[in-house]
Formats: sequence, C-alpha cells, structure tokens
Amino acid sequence: MSALFRRKAFSTELPVHQQLARTLGWPHLLALGIGAIVGTGIFTLIGVGAGRAGPAVLVSFAVAGAICACAALAYAEMATMIPASGSAYTYSYTVLGEVIAWVVGWSLILEYSLVVATVAVGWSGYASGFLDGVGVHLPEMLRHGPTVVDGAVTAWGLNVPAVFIIFVVAGLLSAGTKESATINTALVVLKLVTLALFVAVALPHVDTANMHPFAPFGYGAANDGTGVKHGVMAASAIIFFAFYGFDAISTAAEEAKNPKRDLAIGIVGSMIACTIIYMGVAFVAVGAMTFSGFAKSPEPLAVILRSIGQDNVATVVAAAAAIALPTVLLAFLYGQSRIFLVMARDGFLPMKLAEVSKRGTPAKITWLTAIFVAVIAGLSPLDLIASLANAGTLCAFIAVAACVLVMRRRAPDMERSFRTPLAWFVCPAAILGCLYLFTSLQPITQISFFVWNGIGLLIYFLYARRKAVLA
Repeated sequence: MSALFRRKAFSTELPVHQQLARTLGWPHLLALGIGAIVGTGIFTLIGVGAGRAGPAVLVSFAVAGAICACAALAYAEMATMIPASGSAYTYSYTVLGEVIAWVVGWSLILEYSLVVATVAVGWSGYASGFLDGVGVHLPEMLRHGPTVVDGAVTAWGLNVPAVFIIFVVAGLLSAGTKESATINTALVVLKLVTLALFVAVALPHVDTANMHPFAPFGYGAANDGTGVKHGVMAASAIIFFAFYGFDAISTAAEEAKNPKRDLAIGIVGSMIACTIIYMGVAFVAVGAMTFSGFAKSPEPLAVILRSIGQDNVATVVAAAAAIALPTVLLAFLYGQSRIFLVMARDGFLPMKLAEVSKRGTPAKITWLTAIFVAVIAGLSPLDLIASLANAGTLCAFIAVAACVLVMRRRAPDMERSFRTPLAWFVCPAAILGCLYLFTSLQPITQISFFVWNGIGLLIYFLYARRKAVLA
C-alpha cells in the first residue's frame, strides 16, 4: 500500500538530452495564459451561459472567476516552489504520492486533449466557411468527423481542417518555444483588440431592460427534467471552461528565464486580466440584446453586433476570432506535450520520448501529442464529451490547492518566492468551490469522468506502476 503513495523527490538536475531551453520571460508567460484563457469561452460560451442563467450570467462569470482565482493563487505558490514541467501532475507526485499523481495526470490528459480537439473543430467551422467564401468547397465528408445518431454511425467523415491546424501548431512548437511564444503574443493582442472593439461598438446600445428578470432560472443548479441543469451555478460549471488555461503556464517552468518570479506574474496576472475582460464583455452582451436572442448561437458576439446594425463590425469580430483561436490550441498543446514529457521521464511512457531536439524542444512528444489529439479532432463526435474537460480540470485544481496546504504543514520554512495570501481560506475555498461546480455538471459528465479514471487506474495497476522510475 505504501508504494501507492511513494513521492518523487524534486530536482532541477536533468540529463543534458532532457533539458529544455530557458527562453521565456514573464511577458511571454502572461501572453501564454491570456492566449489560453481568452478563446472559445468568451467568444462562444457566453451564449451557452446566458441560456442557462439569463442576465445573471454576470454572476456566473464572477463565481467561476473567483474559484479559478483561488486555484490560480495556489498554482502560483506551487509553481515557484517546484519550478518543473508537469503542472498539477508534478506537484501531486512530489507532495501527495504516485497514485494521486497518476489520477491527476490522467485527468489532465483528458482536459487538454478535449480542449485542443474542441477548439480545432470550432476553428474548422470558421475555416470551412472562409474557404466557401473564396470559392474553395471541401467535400462534406472532409468537413467533419463521423455523424452518430442514436449510437449508430450514419455518415463517415474526417475533419481535415481540424487535423491541419493541429499539425500547424505542433510545427510551430517544434520549431522553438520562443518563436511560437512570439507569434502567440501577436495573436493575443489581436484577440484583445477585437473584444475591445465589440465593447466600444455595443456599449452605447446597452439597455437595462434587457437585464430583467435578472435570474429567470434561479441561483442554484436545477435539473429541467431533460438532464440539462439551469441556474447561476449550472452556468458557472459550464463557464468554468472559459477561465482555465492559466495552468498551462505552470507547465512552462523549465523554460522560464526566472521561474520563481515570472511564473507568479504569468499565472496571477493572466487571471486578473481575463476576469476584468470577461465581466466587461458579459455586461455589454446581456445589456445590448435580450439573452434569448444569442443563447443558442455559436457566434454570440457577432449575432449581438448584427442585431444593432453593425454587420461589418460583426464580420471583423468573427474573422479575428477565427484567426486568433489557434492561440488556445498552442497553449494547451504546449501544456499537454510537457505533461507527457514529464510522465515519460517518470517511466509511465517510453523514456526515449523525453529527449529534446537541438532547438531545445521535446519534438518527439510534441508530434506524438499532436497525432493523438488529431485523431480525436478528426474522427470523434465531440458534442457529448467536450464538457468532460471541465471535470478533469476541477480534479487538478483540487489537487494543487491540497498540495499547498500539505506543504504549509510539512515544510513551513521552505522557500516560497510567492505565498498564497490567506492560504487557509483561499485553498479550502478553491477545493470546496471546485467540488460544488463538479456537482453542478450534467450527470453524463460526472459518470464519464469516473469511467475515464477507472480505465486510467486499470492501466496504472497493470502497466504504469511497475514501469515507474521509482518502482
């Protein structure tokens, strides 16, 4: 039994062939976090959230943002104490033990894979529409994966644009971390300018009458009888997807020039910036148009702009969103490849995959990750499983908050260049908040999460446990 909770000793000493190049400063990390956070969440999920909570989606954003802020503070402390790749997986292995680290790592694989695949499929829709506009028409079977109705495949297909953009981003990451981070920064600026344009154009059309009744579905998470939950907390559980991404910054610890300073700036700074952005955009959105008018749209901001007669601006916003969405792919594909890298170092994957290229990047694991995710994006119907990413993230956030509390007891005098303020309030708030959001998810999501981790534990006991370096 004790072997299940054996802990990995933290060390910054790695073989030369496994060392990553330190090329990232805090501006790169801040942009990486904002690039991961500001994406499909604000461009699309604001509509889904409004459909679940009405104008009270403003409160949903505030609740989800507050819980993520608590988790971000915990991440900042652990990232500066243990400046190594692997994020929550590494912290859990060092502090809580191997089997918990495996569950967290397995959950992160689910989170990152589904986020990348979902965003790639969303980008594919924009790309296919753009190609249609310039006279290039892809065959229908190359626009989307297999169509499944009542459990049976009714039409086969391969989402070629989704696979294409994943491999483009993987190529950028393999070329060099600093180069891909520079491109990411430019695209992040484009996203922020686009959101600022939306606010500037729609703000004069805000009518407080559109915000009444403010909470038509209540403040809890009530099931409507069809398996779908409505209410402020139900919307928070979905909108939570819009906030996470800052955890990808912690996977960059080994590539940060000054990790003990830069990681905290990147994690906390990106959360503060994105919370302000989200609240501003959400207020303008629900004020400029009745929420039911854009709740079911895949491009709610563009719909709102068209409703106020700003068709040209709507086109600009939609185009900019399509151009900038790859920043989300870059951040999460980057994070997932680093988690796979650390799991390979620990023996859970073949050790050869932990080698880095001459450019200081883990090229082998990056392309393996890209192929794995491309299969999901190209072939899987994601409508039912996309929200599983939220469950995986909640698991990781709980683990990191617990790590902070354990280390405060186990090693109170250990150097901490960033200390979580009011840790004995903030970390329990993160844990309880994440547990409550998990209960607010749809039943199919909760069940699927436990099935996924059941499969993961089976693999751990049959294979990974005896292959571990610590075994």
